[in-house]
Amino acid sequence: MSTALWTDSRFYGPELLQISDAVAREKGLSKEKVLEAMEEAIQRAAKSKYGFENDIRVTIDHKTGEVGIFQCLTVVEMIENDNTQILLEDARKTNPEIQLGEVMSTKLPPISFNRMAAQAGRQIISQKIYEAEREKQYDEFKDRVGEIVSGIVKRAEYNSVTLDVGRTEAVIRRDQLIPKENFRVGDRVRAYIVSVSREVRGPQIELSRTHPQFLAKLFKQEVPEIYDGIIEIKAVARDPGSRAKIAVYTSDHNIDPIGACVGVRGSRVQSIIQELQGEKIDIVLWSNDVATFAVNALAPAEVSKVVVDEENKKFEVLAPEDQLSLAIGRRGQNVRLASVLIGWTVSVVSETEAIEKKNKEYHDQSNLLMQALDCDEVIAHLLVNEGFSDVDELASAEIVEVASIEGFDEDIAKELISRSQNFVTKKDKEIEEKLQKIDFDGRIVDLKVLSNKEMLILYEHDIKTLDDLADLSIEELIELFPNMGNDRASNIILKAREHWFK
Repeated sequence: MSTALWTDSRFYGPELLQISDAVAREKGLSKEKVLEAMEEAIQRAAKSKYGFENDIRVTIDHKTGEVGIFQCLTVVEMIENDNTQILLEDARKTNPEIQLGEVMSTKLPPISFNRMAAQAGRQIISQKIYEAEREKQYDEFKDRVGEIVSGIVKRAEYNSVTLDVGRTEAVIRRDQLIPKENFRVGDRVRAYIVSVSREVRGPQIELSRTHPQFLAKLFKQEVPEIYDGIIEIKAVARDPGSRAKIAVYTSDHNIDPIGACVGVRGSRVQSIIQELQGEKIDIVLWSNDVATFAVNALAPAEVSKVVVDEENKKFEVLAPEDQLSLAIGRRGQNVRLASVLIGWTVSVVSETEAIEKKNKEYHDQSNLLMQALDCDEVIAHLLVNEGFSDVDELASAEIVEVASIEGFDEDIAKELISRSQNFVTKKDKEIEEKLQKIDFDGRIVDLKVLSNKEMLILYEHDIKTLDDLADLSIEELIELFPNMGNDRASNIILKAREHWFK
């Protein structure tokens, strides 16, 4: 910037505009921003000459470059500050129409800058331009969160990599880099913009190469059908640098979404795999039927059956023995990624294990009914086969429902229901007596959301006070009561916590 501008007032004019144009082009800023910085610099210099206690204002004509320096005085009835105020009668000597509260401006002669003032002026302009640059950089990137950006490595340190992404820098922290990934200064790197924040030192742009959406955006760049919206990416799950799963869908029955993503001889997916340092990618077909989606998500393993628990959002997947290890994956990777992809809990068991588990449950339920009802094995088996897995269910059943079981009649149904009700009543009485004898928080009883049996189970697991119950998570409560649904568990926890907010 020309020193002459600050030492000789004759350069106030076209040359000032030329300099502002040159600076604006160099910094990528608007001419108005540069002129505003110059106005502030001249204003500071003028105040240093005429006194900082005065209200000095500076304007630059954006067409001619002419600089106007004015002393401003506010019109008042009674003066409290001679430097910034003027009496109404005195002001009207110059401007008869001026009113109270208005500002009277008096033009001051142009000033010449000494060396100190010139240096201060340059510093002010530099600072203002620096701030304008930072603001422009923030405005440029604030709406780009969720996009992929490409940059050149400027610094490669142990805990982060700094990229030059144009007129500013962006950072990838070590935990956002793919494992074993190392970059050198000068390398070109692509990454996903996670966040952009305004800081004193300039915009802070956080990037990631491990974010699931980085994979989704890469597919959008490589697959025209995804870019055009013909194919949708429904979900993504990643174990960065190792394996990933991506679920795709299209309503166009003439397009194979998986084939389109793979490309001819794998050309499209291979370029993405190379970008992600060899990360294996399973492309699966999304389905709004969760059981079908679960089967697809466990690819490349083939499963034989899916048991769905919609209330708790859980799957139990049965796999043949020869597919079990493939379905689970190394260190549980395949089933873990499938769970993330679906958003449900997925557990994989072998067919043999499932049969053994079912047989054990069947045997245990039959034995419990035989003991509780004092009946033979055949009757107990028939009840279990019809879905009466415990005595409580039978006690609340209708006579018609039980009598409809093959081999039963109304008299047998009445007798079985009567025995079950007697057994439940006896057990409830025993549990109630136990609760009265033990040190158990009566406030839990007052909630009226748990049965006596459930409260006794809580006590046996060292949950004795209302705060103990309130401290539990929904998952912990369901672990104690496997047949309790998410909604009921959530309601119990919320009820237990009500006293915290009173």
